[in-house]
Amino acid sequence: MRKPQTVKALEDLGRVQLSKSFFMREFLYSEISQIEGIPNLPSDPDLAIAAGKNLCERVLEPIQDALGRISIRSAYRSCAVNAKGAENKNQYGCASNESNYAEHIWDVKDSKGYMGATVCIVVTSFIPYYERTQDWTALAWWIHDHIDAYAGMTFFPNYAAFNIRWSENPNVSKEIYSYVKNPHTGKKSGYLTKKRMDNFLGLHEQFYQEFIDDR
Repeated sequence: MRKPQTVKALEDLGRVQLSKSFFMREFLYSEISQIEGIPNLPSDPDLAIAAGKNLCERVLEPIQDALGRISIRSAYRSCAVNAKGAENKNQYGCASNESNYAEHIWDVKDSKGYMGATVCIVVTSFIPYYERTQDWTALAWWIHDHIDAYAGMTFFPNYAAFNIRWSENPNVSKEIYSYVKNPHTGKKSGYLTKKRMDNFLGLHEQFYQEFIDDR
């Protein structure tokens, strides 16, 4: 598939079914694209589709099957859209293009030649628990224990929205980082876990059992 140049071609791209619940169209919306007037279209649609299918089938669908509806906040970014977001010292909260290859920029492989994809999502069923407890770690640990294919997560304050990534690199670090205060440690931001941290291995049911019981 070529980069869309017509409405019909973009419609065809948007109709691509990435998994049983998700279509490409919902991953193309971008506030930066809308405000700045930069089309958010992949230069290599086939690579973007392949990465997106893995993200949806192996990460998003298992989460949605277990926890209910997922809302897409931010997903694919073209190189031009991401570069605009990274201008002026990160004006729209985007890392450099090089840092986002095989992450938000789905249609470019990373420096090691691996494809990947990142999406920012909200798990709707988690909102009431999060608003009551401010404990985003419950969701983070549940995903860490149950979704083997995730490659990393970063949590944000609003609705406990978080970036979650899939990568074909078998050696990804599976780091969990947050910009939200950890209610268990009082730490304002930083890593919840990553490889070689004492809490990385094993199960973490004590952190999410209340959330699961409340559903």
